[in-house]
Parts: sequence; structure tokens; C-alpha cells
Amino acid sequence: MNTTRQVTASVVAGGPPRPAGGRQGAFFRNLPGYLFLSPWLIGFLCLTLGPALVSLYLSFTDYDLLQSPHFVGAANYVRMMTEDPKFSAAMRVTFLFVALSVPLKLIFALAVAMALNRGLKGLTVYRAVFYLPSLLGSSVAIAVLWRQLFAADGLINSILGLFGIEGPSWISNPNYSLYTLVVLSVWQFGSPMIIFLAGLRQIPTDMYEAASLDGASAVRQFFRITLPLLSPVIFFNLVIQTIEAFKAFTPAFIVSGGTGGPINSTLFYTLYLYQEAFGYFRMGYASALAWVLVVIIAAFTALSFLSTRYWVHYDD
Repeated sequence: MNTTRQVTASVVAGGPPRPAGGRQGAFFRNLPGYLFLSPWLIGFLCLTLGPALVSLYLSFTDYDLLQSPHFVGAANYVRMMTEDPKFSAAMRVTFLFVALSVPLKLIFALAVAMALNRGLKGLTVYRAVFYLPSLLGSSVAIAVLWRQLFAADGLINSILGLFGIEGPSWISNPNYSLYTLVVLSVWQFGSPMIIFLAGLRQIPTDMYEAASLDGASAVRQFFRITLPLLSPVIFFNLVIQTIEAFKAFTPAFIVSGGTGGPINSTLFYTLYLYQEAFGYFRMGYASALAWVLVVIIAAFTALSFLSTRYWVHYDD
């Protein structure tokens, strides 16, 4: 009875009716939602946020897993920037890998998506077949297979030998070793290809028909219609594939045998981080390397978002 009077008085006063029970009542009404969110919240706090904050603290310490962390301030970061030649080598290799693999993968994925968008029969089968490398490409088995393919006596050199060409040892030659990993990355084009294909199927066909009636060639239609309308999808794939390229680890670890050789030519940043953490047990220094990588990825992502005003076109 009192609750009814409160609601009536609130309506008469011009305000919305307030639910009975106050904050306590609201909590119990939302309790099922909190329970459904609890697995994610617990996982985020215990498996993501908590370890991230611990690693941030460890990045300012000298820690070898055997003794208690010893606070050293910014010494790890100073050493990284001024005294560590392997850090600069890892940065150079990683940036070169990103600069080569990401554009080539996106170009190849877009080309395949445009071919599949022409109304081929059995489209679902082709999509599954082309997507399969993305599912298998990051596995250890594929990396081992890739190492065998590009070995001195591997399949690639055997095929070249049929044409009288003596191929080099692609894996052990520092002039070619990184490019074998770039080819492996481009081969895993299935994920961006599927996204490109979905974007292409959203472009109205009447725009191409109108352009054809006006005499526009296929090349002109691609640059004037396809690319502008597909630019949001290109931007999405660019950001995702750039982040994945910076985080690449398994191919370099397996192909180089965990050394990053020859002559640090495949020393990815993540591989060097792994060596410092689990090879030399310099966990404090490895944590500093990890946070530098976070900053680098965040900077590239921020620059990508800032550049969207110049080349990404939305419906408005």
C-alpha cells in the first residue's frame, strides 16, 4: 500500500515512477545479468588485467623467477634503448616483416575475394578451401612443413632443379630466410579474404551497371567504386592483420629452431622476448620488452584510426 502511494505521488509530481526497493532492489533485479557476466569478469580480472599489471610492475624490476623481484626503476628500458643490439635487430626484422606481409596478404586476399565474388558455383566449398590455411597456418605442424619445403633439399629446390635452377638454402641463408616467413604469412590469407568477400557482396550491383553504361572500364570501376565502398573493410583488415603480424611467433620459432637465425634474420620481436623470458630467465627485462610491444601496437592502431578521415569512406 505504501509502495502504491509512493508511485502515485511520484507520477502526480511529474516524475517517473521509482522502482520499489531502492538500490538493493535494483541489485537483485540485475543479479541474473551479473551472474551471466561473472565468468567473463573473473577471466578478465584474473587472466588479463591482473597479469598485465603484474608484468608492468616486473618491467621495473630485476627478476629471474628464483629470487624476489628487485626494483631497478627504468634501468630495463634504458638498457633496451642504449645497450642491447639484439633489441634493434628484432625491431628491424619485425618492422620489415610487418611492412611486407600485411600489404601482400591483403592484396592477395582481395584478389581472391573478387574472383570468388563473380558468382562461381560451389562458392561455399571454395570459401572453406581458401580459409583452411588460416586455420592451420599458425600451427607447429605447418611451420615444420614449411621448414622442410624450403630446406636445401626441400620440395621448392627440387621443383627448381627440374628447370635447371639450383636454389639456395632458403632457411639457412640470411638473404632469404625472412622472405620464406613472409610467404607463409601471405599463404594464410583466408581470414581477410572471407571478410573482403562479405564486404564485396554488400556493394550494390546497380552502381557497376551504371558505371558500365557510362563507359567506365573495369579498372576504373575498381578504383572509383570498389575501393571507396570497401574502404571500411580494408581498414578493419589492416588493423587486425597489423596486430597479428607484430605478434607473430610460432613460424619464426620453428623455422629458426628458436634461435632467430641465421644472423638474427628471423629474430622476431616476440621470439626475442621469449628468449629473454624463458631462455635467460630475465623476466623483468622480458616484461619491459612486452610493454614496449604494447605501446608500438597501440601507436600503430592509433595512427591507423587517425588516418581514416583521409581514405575511409562510410555511407554518410
